[in-house]
Amino acid sequence: MASSNKHVVFDVVGTLISYENFYIATEARLGPRFRALGIGSRLFCYCWMEAGEREYTYLSLAGKYIPFFDVFRSLFYRTLHQAGIENPRQFAKDEDREFILDAYRNLKARPGVAECFDKLRVGGFQVWCLTAGDVKRVGGYLKAAGVDFPEDNFVSCDSIGVGKPSPAAYQFILDKFPQEEREAWFAAAHMWDTTAARPCGFKSAWVSVWEKETCSDIFGDIEVIADDLPSIADGIIAYSAKGHQ
Repeated sequence: MASSNKHVVFDVVGTLISYENFYIATEARLGPRFRALGIGSRLFCYCWMEAGEREYTYLSLAGKYIPFFDVFRSLFYRTLHQAGIENPRQFAKDEDREFILDAYRNLKARPGVAECFDKLRVGGFQVWCLTAGDVKRVGGYLKAAGVDFPEDNFVSCDSIGVGKPSPAAYQFILDKFPQEEREAWFAAAHMWDTTAARPCGFKSAWVSVWEKETCSDIFGDIEVIADDLPSIADGIIAYSAKGHQ
Protein backbone atom coordinates (compact mmCIF):
# COMPACT_ATOMS: atom_id res chain seq x y z
CA MET A 1 0.00 0.00 0.00
CA ALA A 2 1.24 3.48 -0.88
CA SER A 3 2.45 5.67 1.93
CA SER A 4 -0.20 7.93 3.43
CA ASN A 5 2.43 10.65 3.86
CA LYS A 6 2.36 11.63 0.18
CA HIS A 7 0.81 14.97 -0.68
CA VAL A 8 0.13 17.16 -3.70
CA VAL A 9 -0.72 20.80 -3.04
CA PHE A 10 -2.37 22.63 -5.92
CA ASP A 11 -2.60 26.28 -6.70
CA VAL A 12 -6.23 26.90 -7.67
CA VAL A 13 -7.03 29.95 -9.81
CA GLY A 14 -5.26 29.66 -13.14
CA THR A 15 -4.26 26.06 -12.43
CA LEU A 16 -7.45 24.17 -11.63
CA ILE A 17 -9.68 27.07 -12.64
CA SER A 18 -9.69 28.86 -15.99
CA TYR A 19 -9.75 32.64 -16.41
CA GLU A 20 -11.89 32.38 -19.56
CA ASN A 21 -15.12 33.70 -18.00
CA PHE A 22 -13.23 36.82 -16.98
CA TYR A 23 -12.00 37.36 -20.54
CA ILE A 24 -15.42 36.76 -22.04
CA ALA A 25 -17.12 39.22 -19.69
CA THR A 26 -14.52 41.92 -20.34
CA GLU A 27 -14.90 41.54 -24.09
CA ALA A 28 -18.70 41.60 -23.82
CA ARG A 29 -18.70 44.74 -21.66
CA LEU A 30 -15.77 46.77 -22.96
CA GLY A 31 -14.59 45.05 -26.14
CA PRO A 32 -16.04 47.54 -28.67
CA ARG A 33 -14.75 50.48 -26.62
CA PHE A 34 -11.30 48.91 -26.40
CA ARG A 35 -11.14 48.10 -30.11
CA ALA A 36 -12.01 51.69 -31.02
CA LEU A 37 -8.75 52.65 -29.29
CA GLY A 38 -6.71 49.72 -30.62
CA ILE A 39 -6.61 47.94 -27.24
CA GLY A 40 -7.05 44.17 -26.95
CA SER A 41 -9.45 43.18 -24.17
CA ARG A 42 -7.54 39.96 -23.50
CA LEU A 43 -4.27 41.82 -23.04
CA PHE A 44 -6.00 44.32 -20.77
CA CYS A 45 -7.28 41.43 -18.62
CA TYR A 46 -3.81 39.96 -18.38
CA CYS A 47 -2.28 43.30 -17.38
CA TRP A 48 -4.98 43.95 -14.79
CA MET A 49 -4.53 40.49 -13.26
CA GLU A 50 -0.76 40.66 -13.29
CA ALA A 51 -0.82 44.11 -11.69
CA GLY A 52 -3.21 42.76 -9.07
CA GLU A 53 -0.93 39.84 -8.25
CA ARG A 54 2.11 42.11 -8.05
CA GLU A 55 0.55 44.71 -5.77
CA TYR A 56 -1.02 41.98 -3.61
CA THR A 57 2.40 40.38 -3.24
CA TYR A 58 4.21 43.66 -2.58
CA LEU A 59 1.71 44.64 0.09
CA SER A 60 2.16 41.23 1.72
CA LEU A 61 5.95 41.55 1.65
CA ALA A 62 5.63 45.00 3.20
CA GLY A 63 3.66 43.52 6.10
CA LYS A 64 0.33 45.01 4.99
CA TYR A 65 -1.64 41.98 3.87
CA ILE A 66 -4.81 42.83 1.91
CA PRO A 67 -6.98 40.12 0.31
CA PHE A 68 -6.32 39.72 -3.40
CA PHE A 69 -9.81 40.56 -4.60
CA ASP A 70 -9.75 43.92 -2.80
CA VAL A 71 -6.43 44.77 -4.44
CA PHE A 72 -7.67 43.56 -7.83
CA ARG A 73 -10.81 45.73 -7.70
CA SER A 74 -8.85 48.84 -6.73
CA LEU A 75 -6.49 48.62 -9.73
CA PHE A 76 -9.16 48.67 -12.47
CA TYR A 77 -8.96 52.35 -13.37
CA ARG A 78 -5.19 52.48 -12.92
CA THR A 79 -4.83 49.64 -15.43
CA LEU A 80 -7.10 51.43 -17.90
CA HIS A 81 -4.81 54.43 -17.61
CA GLN A 82 -1.72 52.30 -18.21
CA ALA A 83 -3.43 50.85 -21.30
CA GLY A 84 -3.36 54.35 -22.77
CA ILE A 85 -6.83 55.59 -21.87
CA GLU A 86 -6.58 59.26 -20.96
CA ASN A 87 -9.78 59.48 -18.91
CA PRO A 88 -10.44 56.02 -17.43
CA ARG A 89 -13.45 57.09 -15.35
CA GLN A 90 -15.14 58.47 -18.44
CA PHE A 91 -14.27 55.41 -20.48
CA ALA A 92 -15.75 52.98 -17.91
CA LYS A 93 -17.89 53.13 -14.79
CA ASP A 94 -18.07 51.19 -11.55
CA GLU A 95 -20.95 49.21 -13.05
CA ASP A 96 -18.65 47.94 -15.80
CA ARG A 97 -16.00 46.97 -13.28
CA GLU A 98 -18.51 45.12 -11.08
CA PHE A 99 -19.97 43.27 -14.08
CA ILE A 100 -16.51 41.96 -14.92
CA LEU A 101 -15.65 41.18 -11.31
CA ASP A 102 -18.88 39.22 -10.98
CA ALA A 103 -17.69 37.04 -13.86
CA TYR A 104 -14.37 36.58 -12.03
CA ARG A 105 -16.34 35.36 -9.01
CA ASN A 106 -17.83 32.68 -11.26
CA LEU A 107 -14.82 31.22 -13.04
CA LYS A 108 -15.09 27.64 -14.29
CA ALA A 109 -12.96 24.58 -13.62
CA ARG A 110 -10.54 23.41 -16.26
CA PRO A 111 -11.18 20.03 -17.92
CA GLY A 112 -9.91 17.03 -15.99
CA VAL A 113 -9.85 18.41 -12.43
CA ALA A 114 -11.89 15.56 -10.92
CA GLU A 115 -9.96 12.95 -12.94
CA CYS A 116 -6.65 14.44 -11.78
CA PHE A 117 -7.68 14.31 -8.13
CA ASP A 118 -9.04 10.76 -8.47
CA LYS A 119 -5.82 9.51 -10.03
CA LEU A 120 -3.70 11.02 -7.28
CA ARG A 121 -5.87 9.64 -4.50
CA VAL A 122 -5.82 6.16 -6.04
CA GLY A 123 -2.04 6.57 -6.28
CA GLY A 124 -1.83 7.11 -2.52
CA PHE A 125 -1.61 10.90 -2.43
CA GLN A 126 -3.59 13.32 -0.34
CA VAL A 127 -4.69 16.35 -2.35
CA TRP A 128 -4.56 19.90 -0.97
CA CYS A 129 -5.13 23.42 -2.23
CA LEU A 130 -3.27 26.60 -1.35
CA THR A 131 -4.76 29.76 -2.83
CA ALA A 132 -4.27 33.50 -2.64
CA GLY A 133 -8.04 33.82 -2.98
CA ASP A 134 -10.68 33.64 -0.28
CA VAL A 135 -12.08 30.25 0.69
CA LYS A 136 -15.72 31.04 -0.11
CA ARG A 137 -15.08 32.27 -3.64
CA VAL A 138 -12.31 29.91 -4.68
CA GLY A 139 -13.75 26.88 -2.90
CA GLY A 140 -17.00 27.71 -4.67
CA TYR A 141 -15.32 27.27 -8.05
CA LEU A 142 -14.60 23.62 -7.27
CA LYS A 143 -18.00 23.05 -5.70
CA ALA A 144 -19.75 24.47 -8.77
CA ALA A 145 -17.79 22.00 -10.90
CA GLY A 146 -19.04 19.11 -8.78
CA VAL A 147 -15.55 18.44 -7.42
CA ASP A 148 -15.66 17.03 -3.91
CA PHE A 149 -12.94 18.64 -1.83
CA PRO A 150 -12.53 18.47 1.96
CA GLU A 151 -12.50 21.87 3.68
CA ASP A 152 -9.68 20.79 5.97
CA ASN A 153 -7.42 20.39 2.93
CA PHE A 154 -8.20 23.84 1.52
CA VAL A 155 -5.94 26.64 2.74
CA SER A 156 -6.21 30.34 1.86
CA CYS A 157 -3.36 32.79 2.29
CA ASP A 158 -5.98 35.00 3.94
CA SER A 159 -5.88 32.67 6.94
CA ILE A 160 -2.07 32.81 7.05
CA GLY A 161 -1.83 36.56 6.62
CA VAL A 162 0.96 36.27 4.06
CA GLY A 163 0.79 35.69 0.32
CA LYS A 164 2.66 33.43 -2.05
CA PRO A 165 5.52 33.34 -2.97
CA SER A 166 6.62 34.03 0.60
CA PRO A 167 8.28 30.89 1.98
CA ALA A 168 6.03 31.23 5.04
CA ALA A 169 2.96 30.47 2.92
CA TYR A 170 4.38 27.20 1.57
CA GLN A 171 5.87 26.26 4.93
CA PHE A 172 2.50 26.73 6.60
CA ILE A 173 0.92 23.93 4.59
CA LEU A 174 4.06 21.77 4.54
CA ASP A 175 4.03 21.77 8.33
CA LYS A 176 0.68 20.01 8.23
CA PHE A 177 2.42 16.87 6.94
CA PRO A 178 4.45 14.55 9.22
CA GLN A 179 8.17 14.80 8.46
CA GLU A 180 8.89 11.06 8.46
CA GLU A 181 9.09 9.68 4.91
CA ARG A 182 7.27 12.73 3.62
CA GLU A 183 6.77 13.26 -0.10
CA ALA A 184 5.31 16.67 -0.92
CA TRP A 185 4.58 18.22 -4.29
CA PHE A 186 3.44 21.67 -5.30
CA ALA A 187 1.55 21.76 -8.60
CA ALA A 188 0.66 24.94 -10.46
CA ALA A 189 0.17 26.49 -13.87
CA HIS A 190 2.38 29.37 -12.71
CA MET A 191 6.06 28.51 -12.91
CA TRP A 192 6.95 31.13 -10.28
CA ASP A 193 4.56 29.44 -7.83
CA THR A 194 5.67 25.85 -8.08
CA THR A 195 9.38 26.74 -8.16
CA ALA A 196 9.02 29.09 -5.18
CA ALA A 197 7.77 26.14 -3.13
CA ARG A 198 10.91 24.07 -3.83
CA PRO A 199 13.27 25.62 -1.24
CA CYS A 200 10.76 24.68 1.47
CA GLY A 201 10.97 21.00 0.52
CA PHE A 202 8.38 20.52 -2.23
CA LYS A 203 8.92 18.82 -5.54
CA SER A 204 7.58 20.85 -8.45
CA ALA A 205 4.98 20.03 -11.08
CA TRP A 206 3.90 22.50 -13.77
CA VAL A 207 0.96 22.28 -16.17
CA SER A 208 1.24 24.33 -19.36
CA VAL A 209 -2.45 25.26 -19.74
CA TRP A 210 -1.87 28.89 -18.75
CA GLU A 211 1.68 30.06 -19.38
CA LYS A 212 2.58 27.68 -22.26
CA GLU A 213 6.29 28.56 -22.04
CA THR A 214 8.39 27.18 -19.19
CA CYS A 215 10.96 30.02 -19.30
CA SER A 216 13.33 27.50 -17.76
CA ASP A 217 16.23 29.86 -18.34
CA ILE A 218 15.00 31.89 -15.35
CA PHE A 219 13.01 29.31 -13.36
CA GLY A 220 15.24 26.27 -13.85
CA ASP A 221 14.31 22.64 -14.42
CA ILE A 222 11.58 20.92 -12.43
CA GLU A 223 10.49 17.35 -11.81
CA VAL A 224 7.23 17.09 -13.78
CA ILE A 225 5.82 19.04 -16.74
CA ALA A 226 2.54 18.19 -18.46
CA ASP A 227 -0.02 19.74 -20.80
CA ASP A 228 -3.19 18.97 -18.84
CA LEU A 229 -4.32 18.11 -15.33
CA PRO A 230 -4.80 14.33 -15.68
CA SER A 231 -1.32 14.15 -17.20
CA ILE A 232 0.20 16.08 -14.31
CA ALA A 233 -1.24 13.43 -11.99
CA ASP A 234 0.25 10.68 -14.17
CA GLY A 235 3.62 12.38 -14.13
CA ILE A 236 3.70 12.79 -10.35
CA ILE A 237 2.65 9.18 -9.78
CA ALA A 238 5.25 7.89 -12.26
CA TYR A 239 8.03 10.00 -10.75
CA SER A 240 7.11 8.85 -7.26
CA ALA A 241 7.02 5.20 -8.32
CA LYS A 242 10.63 5.44 -9.47
CA GLY A 243 11.60 6.07 -5.85
CA HIS A 244 12.88 9.63 -6.24
CA GLN A 245 13.36 11.27 -2.87
